[in-house]
Amino acid sequence: MSGSQGYRASWWTFLLHQVPHTNFQFEVVDNTFAPQDWEYQQALLFLAAFAGLCLAISLVLVCVYLIRLFCCGLEEEDTKGHRLCCVTWSCVVAVIVCCAAIGVGFYGNSETNDGTYQVAHSLMNANHTLTAIDLLVSDTVELLGTVVRTDLTRLEDVFSRRTEFLVTVRNTRRQMEAVAHHLSHIPFWRSASLSPAELAEQITFMEDYRWLAYVLLLLLDLIITLFTLLGLAKQMKWLVIVMTVMSFFVLILSWGSMGLETAAVVGLSDFCSSPDTYVLNTTHLRTGVRPEVLQYYLECNQDVASPFQQRLTMSQRALSNIHSQLHGLEQEAVPQFPAAEKNLMVVQGVLNSTEGSFHHLVALLNCRGLHKDYVDALKGLCYDGMEGLLFLLLFSFLSALAFTTSICSLPRACKRFQNRDLDYDDMDEDDPFNPQESKRFVQWQSSI
Repeated sequence: MSGSQGYRASWWTFLLHQVPHTNFQFEVVDNTFAPQDWEYQQALLFLAAFAGLCLAISLVLVCVYLIRLFCCGLEEEDTKGHRLCCVTWSCVVAVIVCCAAIGVGFYGNSETNDGTYQVAHSLMNANHTLTAIDLLVSDTVELLGTVVRTDLTRLEDVFSRRTEFLVTVRNTRRQMEAVAHHLSHIPFWRSASLSPAELAEQITFMEDYRWLAYVLLLLLDLIITLFTLLGLAKQMKWLVIVMTVMSFFVLILSWGSMGLETAAVVGLSDFCSSPDTYVLNTTHLRTGVRPEVLQYYLECNQDVASPFQQRLTMSQRALSNIHSQLHGLEQEAVPQFPAAEKNLMVVQGVLNSTEGSFHHLVALLNCRGLHKDYVDALKGLCYDGMEGLLFLLLFSFLSALAFTTSICSLPRACKRFQNRDLDYDDMDEDDPFNPQESKRFVQWQSSI
């Protein structure tokens, strides 16, 4: 199947599509997007498990470091000033990286949200077009049926004694019934079990919860970062301990979200590299729409003929014949049967209305409108959505690194707080360089 006009897979989609797909038995799996296939699901879960492996490595390293810190004391390291400098700079780097990760995360969350809502907007536009086709056809068929049952029946009664006029009226009846028959078979989405509007509502519903979950995660990261800075600045040992425990919890969330984002990015790249085949097969399976109709709207090029062309051509010819027949009756029959003029005018008015609706229907059935909605949805999903997921993936990775560093650095900072207090206690109370003595000296001078 040829590609859609106006859409081309991006370079990052191509690169991610080349990522090896391996199942649980370490066998290579086809990278064609097939979310219903268990082998393909295993490949995505295997990629997500890589983040779980990174989480396990992080936890092991953190545990080993903390055990060494609290059990061995690390007193054999370099000078005290050098150790304090390392702790300070480690905390500073962790805070800077975490702040950068939060900014990247907010941008990625916004881009993903924009892409998803563009998909929903395109689906709503497509639903509007399909609904307009159904309403236009149903109204036209109903109007033609009413004219056939009323005005044409009365004309048959009026012309019952003139065979040539009666034959013309009956031909007009058959032509109108043929037009109604052809038009009634044109709507192709009427019997579908799932409408684009329902799909758009489901997508927006899930996207709202996804957006909210990431906002809460980003705010949690921001709060922990700010309170960590507060605890370090004020040397509040209890606050630093609480933030260390919270950092441990967020570390698990960061690696977990990274696993989900990795699987989502690779799966989305597999879809975006060749979306037409999957959309055609899935839509045909779930809605029952004929493949030639779907292919016409997905590709929309000169090589694919309109599946409605034959019925539209036959309806156009029938309308032209009806118009000429009514014109003949108006010229020949009305002077002889004045009572038929009113019914002929009604039929002529319905014919004019049907021709206007027919031209509107031809414009709606043209592939350009629905194909544009399809391309807009692909661009929203595969450009903005993909870019947003990549930034969210970067956010999770940077956040995990920052909190790993923070968990290792904050306990050492707590020990420095404690050691500093002990150093103050060991000082001579009469030492003028003792901070406590200096404070008492200042208070004594102010009281004089």
